[in-house]
Amino acid sequence: MPGASSSAVFSLFQTNKSKASVKSERNALVSSKQGIGAATNRGIKRNLPPEEELEAAAGTGRTTVADKGGTDTLNRPTVTTGSIMKASNNVSPRTLLNIDKPLAEKLRPNTLEEYFGQNKVVGEHTLLRSLLDSQEIPSLILWGPPGCGKTTLAHIIASSSKKKGTARFVTLSATSASTSDVREFIKQAQNELRLFKRKTILFIDEIHRFNKSQQDTFLPHVECGTITLIGATTENPSFQVNAALLSRCRVLVLEKLSVEAMSSILRRAVTSLGISVLGQSPIKDPEDQDQSQGHEPKISIEQNALDTIAHLCDGDARAGLNGLQLAVQARVASARPSASPQEILVQEEHVKEGLQRSHILYDKAGEEHYNCISALHKSMRGSHENASLYWLGRMLEGGEDPLYVARRLVRFASEDVGMADPSALPQAVSAFQACHFIGMPECEVILAQCVVYLARAPKSVEIYKAYGNVKACLRNHKGPLPSVPLHLRNAPTRLMKELGYAKGYQYNPAFTAPVEQEYLPEELRGIDFFTWTPSN
Repeated sequence: MPGASSSAVFSLFQTNKSKASVKSERNALVSSKQGIGAATNRGIKRNLPPEEELEAAAGTGRTTVADKGGTDTLNRPTVTTGSIMKASNNVSPRTLLNIDKPLAEKLRPNTLEEYFGQNKVVGEHTLLRSLLDSQEIPSLILWGPPGCGKTTLAHIIASSSKKKGTARFVTLSATSASTSDVREFIKQAQNELRLFKRKTILFIDEIHRFNKSQQDTFLPHVECGTITLIGATTENPSFQVNAALLSRCRVLVLEKLSVEAMSSILRRAVTSLGISVLGQSPIKDPEDQDQSQGHEPKISIEQNALDTIAHLCDGDARAGLNGLQLAVQARVASARPSASPQEILVQEEHVKEGLQRSHILYDKAGEEHYNCISALHKSMRGSHENASLYWLGRMLEGGEDPLYVARRLVRFASEDVGMADPSALPQAVSAFQACHFIGMPECEVILAQCVVYLARAPKSVEIYKAYGNVKACLRNHKGPLPSVPLHLRNAPTRLMKELGYAKGYQYNPAFTAPVEQEYLPEELRGIDFFTWTPSN
């Protein structure tokens, strides 16, 4: 009954609150009489925020948080995702949706069986799955787009380690932690390993935000096994993570979630919230069938609405779940209070309003920036005008600077069109000037015109290759570079003329026929850079 449930929550919270006083980290480590159980309870005492008091009945454990002063290990009741999933049938959708946490955080998977969309990395019979099952966890760099499951995978590893007691799990955010915070946690990890023979798994979210010196702090401790490092990043580790640290970690590439994976995630979410899918039989727990929801509304959602979220969120599970939460919250809030249970239907237009536009993955300073401009360049080179327009749209709609795109088109006009259509370069320069004059969004059609022109234009790379051969010739030349022939030198003074500068030069406009004279140094006479192949 609701009253008994509230009484149990309050009673358990009071019990946990009375046990919240503990000794500090240093005293717990120095005392030899403290057991391993006491070691898991050391940290800094803090009062529980109101939302955590409500969650205290779901279970106890240890959690780590990052704040402005670094990251502390807190002795406080925590709620595992499994507890929330199990308890969701006892709480109305209105109550669960109104808890001050995003739906994506509340429904974070706690086991690999609930982890969708990354079968290539952690599916059955994969190497990493075998290592996780045996608790032989290597240092990892999790690289993937936002919302693909990097943090979730780290929490699944943490949950498994806590259950088996094989490791201590600590979380840091590179956006707020400092080098001193890192050193403090490494010191704790050394004490943990020395006193209790237990390793520490250190999860660093947004690890690419650590600078070189901060990343170097991990090197010796990852090398000797004091800590197992798990870093999450949306940026290419080849550019953002030190090579020395990268060589000590295994890089796991997590892919953008497919529409099928998003559909499974959304189906799990509506099931856990007790929301039925219109036209489908709801999945009910036999133990909860007789539990009364009072006058709480009965919420249903159209399958088309779920499909729309799966497509609009662009493989971002966080965006998809939070969009679902927003749509349901809006519909529940708009329902008028009634003495009898109401039926609320979430339709496709409601979720479209929650996700007003597709979440285009594009980072002007990140790898996706270079991926898209490369795709645009290669599509124009291949004379595929439709693909060229698509990649241009991906960049502009993602917020790219139109002048950057225009500069790349000027380069393309000479590099890939060249002498096959000499008017391509003036076209590209004109497009750049027009973009500079009027800016976005008006200049988008100008760029589109230039992109289509360059895609349709005939292609020639002879100028590009010939100049590349010139550079190779200069770089591979052994010894001093040859002198400029005397007859080609300028002679503005009497002394220079007396030294032979410009002597013998034949002024071409003074002759009606072609003039036979050498223009290259003696060592390079007869070379043709258009057909020449550089040698080692």
